[in-house]
Amino acid sequence: MIDHSILHPTLTDDDLERECRIALKYDVASVCVKPYAVRRAAELLKGSDVLVGCVIGFPAGNSSIAVKVFETKQAVADGAVEIDMVINIGKALGGDWAYIESEIQAVTEACHAGNAIVKVIFETDFITKKEEKIRLCEICTKVSADYVKTSSGFGFVKQPDGNYSYTGATLDDLRLMRQHSGQEVKVKAAGGVRTLDQLLAVREAGATRSGATATATMLEEAATRFGT
Repeated sequence: MIDHSILHPTLTDDDLERECRIALKYDVASVCVKPYAVRRAAELLKGSDVLVGCVIGFPAGNSSIAVKVFETKQAVADGAVEIDMVINIGKALGGDWAYIESEIQAVTEACHAGNAIVKVIFETDFITKKEEKIRLCEICTKVSADYVKTSSGFGFVKQPDGNYSYTGATLDDLRLMRQHSGQEVKVKAAGGVRTLDQLLAVREAGATRSGATATATMLEEAATRFGT
């Protein structure tokens, strides 16, 4: 259920190759890479069961709909079969649900036309009201998105002391998203899942995928604990 994330801004091409080798070693579901890295990741993972995913409008979701669609089509052409898109957060907070529906539908259609799936990132550190999250689940269900997803892992919120931090996936959010999404829509946890116990907890809450950078640590612990 792990999407091995290779998304930090400082990661180099050498880092990409190292992390793809980790993904292969542990036979994860997919890697999730930055747009420029899709072609190389597809080459490195060719012939394996590890799928290539790409982020779109990442991490803040501010690109126009047309740009997100173009970026999606380019990623698919380069070899991505899974797309993780960030919604326009400001439009959602402003209640412009028609825009949000148009955006998600446009990217979803571009994905499906290219035989790719789409995961819609809500960024739950910014989208904090229950009714907003429910509305997003309903829209994703309506336009046939494949996944709803909590976070980018980069939704940093300024704290009272001036520092920035984020929470990422919470069990309450995952349960809410599972409850209010259609049966055909799956749930992905992302942001803050760093231990095996956290991974098992998000699965119990309804997530069938989880973004992770601590893949090796979690799966080595699983091998020790469960003897696999």
